[in-house]
Amino acid sequence: MERLINIDNGGTLTDIVVASGTDFTFTKTLTTPVDLSQCLFDAMTKASTQLYGQPNLADLLHSTRHIRYSSTQGTNALVQRKGPLIGLITDDPALPDSLGTSTETAGLFADLIGARVGIVAADGTPEELAQQLVAEINRLTTAGAERLVVAAASAEREHLFKRTMLKNFPRHLLGSVPILFSREFASDTSRERQVWSGILNSFLHPTVERFLYSAEHRLRAYKVKNPLLIYRNDGASSRVAKSVALKTYSSGPRGGLEGTRALAEAYELDNVLMIDVGGTTTDVGAVANKAIAVDRRGSIQGIDISYEMSDVRSTGVGGSSIIAVHDGEITVGPESVGAAPGPACFGFGGTQATITDVNLLLGILDPATYLDGEMALDAERSRAVITKTVADPLGISLEEALIRMEGSYSSHLARTFTDLVSPTGETTLAAFGGGGPMSACSAARLAGVRHVLVPRLAAVFSAYGISFSDIAQSYETSVTGFSAEKLTATRQSMQADAGRDMFQEGHDLNECELEWSTIIEDGEEILALKAIFRLPHPTIDAGLPQAASAAVAAGTRQVRSSEAQVESVSVYELDAQVAGATAAGPAIVEGPFFTARVPLGWTLSVSTAGDLQLTDTL
Repeated sequence: MERLINIDNGGTLTDIVVASGTDFTFTKTLTTPVDLSQCLFDAMTKASTQLYGQPNLADLLHSTRHIRYSSTQGTNALVQRKGPLIGLITDDPALPDSLGTSTETAGLFADLIGARVGIVAADGTPEELAQQLVAEINRLTTAGAERLVVAAASAEREHLFKRTMLKNFPRHLLGSVPILFSREFASDTSRERQVWSGILNSFLHPTVERFLYSAEHRLRAYKVKNPLLIYRNDGASSRVAKSVALKTYSSGPRGGLEGTRALAEAYELDNVLMIDVGGTTTDVGAVANKAIAVDRRGSIQGIDISYEMSDVRSTGVGGSSIIAVHDGEITVGPESVGAAPGPACFGFGGTQATITDVNLLLGILDPATYLDGEMALDAERSRAVITKTVADPLGISLEEALIRMEGSYSSHLARTFTDLVSPTGETTLAAFGGGGPMSACSAARLAGVRHVLVPRLAAVFSAYGISFSDIAQSYETSVTGFSAEKLTATRQSMQADAGRDMFQEGHDLNECELEWSTIIEDGEEILALKAIFRLPHPTIDAGLPQAASAAVAAGTRQVRSSEAQVESVSVYELDAQVAGATAAGPAIVEGPFFTARVPLGWTLSVSTAGDLQLTDTL
């Protein structure tokens, strides 16, 4: 059977899941921010070693049907405002003000565009328009604009702008400063959403483009038959050439949500909250009645956009978030030490404290088994950094600092999802990512949640969630007031577009499912089409066997529970337990590439699928 490779590229670690039928191989590697294609190939090489007993990337690639890739790089770039300077050209003097009507929009407009706005006259001869456009483009590029967004008052005017630019600028000059025409980029009934979508896409594009084309170039050296697919924030995948950067934003969390929905269906859970705790952020989403909450017009950092997005929010609380002291109080994030230099205990020169350093000194993490023993942790570096940046500034002991830092982190984590806890029924917290299982129970108790589910593949769960995606393309056309004949012609045109696009994806349209729908939005009737080519999806064998048995401990670990107390707690290896194994906390569970902490008052049980089910009995 052909394999499917899923990659989730995070700010600190890159995860890979290789699926073949019901068999999964998975691993992690450090993200390489300078060249993201390097960690992609590092991850695939490590996976090939697990499959073949030695590195054999060529055989892995040649036995693979598709590589589906998701990245948080666009999310992180926007959070940190690391991207190109954008210039805006319009003939609507009121447009810039309309794009910044709230604190969020005004702040983002100032950061991404600022004063780089070119206003041209709304009328005049073609010669006068050409003179103005040339002058404004020269002025904006001189002011540092690296990409331009054109937003004219009408589609006709925008087409005129485009013809004029192509006539008056050589194509090689226009290519050096890419120009996006907002009305061509997205169809929308809201002009502000449409323009913001163009601005955000222009900002995110270079970050995504540099990696993707570098990765495709390296894949061609292996004569890979099938193209790299990009996993999108609408839950589908497509070729690089058929994707837009804006749809990659928050795509990793959508993978986590798809996996969470699969858990909800398998375990018959009505209300499930996911917390995906990565290195830089915690992503939170909800699955209610087996359905993912989706916004037809999504939003990014408070900015409404023209495309659908799952309702996921990201908060700067992660395993690499900086824990520091400000004005006598312990703070958590949103700044992160990232993959380089990483937490102090990684030994790469980190000088800021993180929850990873705290959990190492508390005894929750074993310095010899972190990431399945692939990275030895340095406790002395953590001790020095926490003493210098937290304990000494507060005038407290290292031991007290550790307990207070852990409490502050748990409180911050709990606040990311407390408002989503169901007031009328049971809520289950699905905790995954490298850091989710370590702090899930303490945060859940603070939020009033009594059930936590940690998937066996928790450390790579968003990559696993990509396994539930298909290849798809979507189309929309406003058909308000159309006659029957014109509506039929529009349907035929949209289906022809889908046929061309899906053929370029490698599939005939008669192999695809076509989903037609009609949407009423802002008084307009919109015809929508989604063309889907189905890929194999995994299944989860959930539930518990009727007979329970005592979990078998692999040893004990000394874990600090208070400033003055260290306790000996049992350590259980998840993969060594039989289905139905149970135990009571306090305990530590070591899973593949993750560590789960089970506090006092919680019980653990292992499901048929090998997932960890935790229940608060207090």
